Amino acid sequence: MSVKKILSAAALASALWSVPTVLPAMAAQAQGIVEANFNADGAVKRPADWRRWVFVGSPLTPNGLNGGTAPFPEFHNVYVEPSAFRHYQATGDWPEGTQIAKELVLVRSNGNAENGSTQEVSGVGYQQGEFAGLELAVKDSTRFGDMPGGWAYFSFGHQAQPYNASAEAFPAEACNACHAASADTDFVFTQFYPVIRAAR
Repeated sequence: MSVKKILSAAALASALWSVPTVLPAMAAQAQGIVEANFNADGAVKRPADWRRWVFVGSPLTPNGLNGGTAPFPEFHNVYVEPSAFRHYQATGDWPEGTQIAKELVLVRSNGNAENGSTQEVSGVGYQQGEFAGLELAVKDSTRFGDMPGGWAYFSFGHQAQPYNASAEAFPAEACNACHAASADTDFVFTQFYPVIRAAR
């Protein structure tokens, strides 16, 4: 066999030998979690495309069914960043870097009844009106090691668009306590989201 053929065979063997090493590295890179972006002062930047994330549900506890003063009277349109959702599907755990966005939407105003419902073409019920705010939950135990579960919570304003460009984390007692006491899975209210339960 010529030297050229021997070298070619050696090169092929080397390439084949490296495949098991290369493929897991590529797979790990492909499954990387897309993390939140932060400013130098530690404020989180508003995500650019949260409405393209995985939509998991829209709970509603309207004022009209809660004596006129519900703590959270808006629809909460909840979206999970796709790479974190895929990890949850595969493992049943929320990975470090998970981002969950909650966009607030007012109940539609259209001659509302005393209980806040409206008569629409589909019947009497609660329909979505205007956008009214954006919030974000981030799991990052390195950055937020002093927060229970490593989860931090942010608000980009309870207002019509445009929302604020960045937000500071709420103190732990403002959000974590409620999530710790009542959320079903790792500070996430899984009990309200059949899409999350089905994924798990």
